[in-house]
Amino acid sequence: MEEMIAHTHNLKGRDVLTWVDFTQSDVSQLLAQAQDLKENPHNSMMAGKTLGMIFEKSSTRTRVSFEVGMVQMGGHALYLNSRDIQIGRGETIADTAQVLSGYVDAIMYRTTSNEKLTELAKHASIPVINGLCDVYHPCQALADVFTILELKGRLSGLKVVYIGDGNNVAHSLMILSAMMGMDVVISSPQGYEPDKAVVKQAEDIAEKNHGSIKIEPDPKVAVQNADVVYTDVWTSMGQESEIDERLQAFDGFQVNDELLKLAKDDVRFLHCLPAHREEEVTASVIDGPRSAVFQQAENRLHVQKAILQSVIVT
Repeated sequence: MEEMIAHTHNLKGRDVLTWVDFTQSDVSQLLAQAQDLKENPHNSMMAGKTLGMIFEKSSTRTRVSFEVGMVQMGGHALYLNSRDIQIGRGETIADTAQVLSGYVDAIMYRTTSNEKLTELAKHASIPVINGLCDVYHPCQALADVFTILELKGRLSGLKVVYIGDGNNVAHSLMILSAMMGMDVVISSPQGYEPDKAVVKQAEDIAEKNHGSIKIEPDPKVAVQNADVVYTDVWTSMGQESEIDERLQAFDGFQVNDELLKLAKDDVRFLHCLPAHREEEVTASVIDGPRSAVFQQAENRLHVQKAILQSVIVT
């Protein structure tokens, strides 16, 4: 692995809603912490600390990794389904934020709306972590970058190509990869490109950190000389009514062996999971030797522990 920046930054009390307000050195610190926590998983850093986890959407990796992470560090996590607490029965987000601030040490919120997330953070007096919203998925992106660092031994100068829906995963990957000096190419069908405002955010970050952002509609052009190829499902939670329309729109954007042949010989494949085999990716790719999807999934645990440790106790 490349040498991490040695300076420590006090992130205690910070919200993690998006990486836009963080610096390359902040992220390098979190990556170094994640590596240490992966090698030494059990500690008592969170003894007596509690994380409240609000879920408006179903979850496997986010729920289990946050809950296990708190337990491994001596703390406790509370699963709060939005249907079971008063936020699902009309209590305002502001009231919920202030009430929970009196009970727990941080809130992880998996929500349908970035506006609801920012409203919760505005009124909470404790750190709020974005477990996924409609615009960003910062914890996933940190796991992605950590995995790339493990696979390639460096970040700066690598070419990362994302093929598929310009969604929350693409947004956060674009922002964080640009911050770490990578060259990012997004290849999406017309009408499914990343949000222009988020692309502008990523371009500004890239300019400051010697990275680059490019939107390339042709996936065969996009993957030329790629170090990493990444995809996500074509139909995300809440878009089920659009399945047929999306399958048609994304025809030609499948990551398969033929497409990967156009990338570098040592290209690695990533997917945030869950995956729909034979839709956005073939089984031969996701289950093949170039795939690191389960290493990537495990790394959600380690990076989120680093985030929790940083914003709650250090």
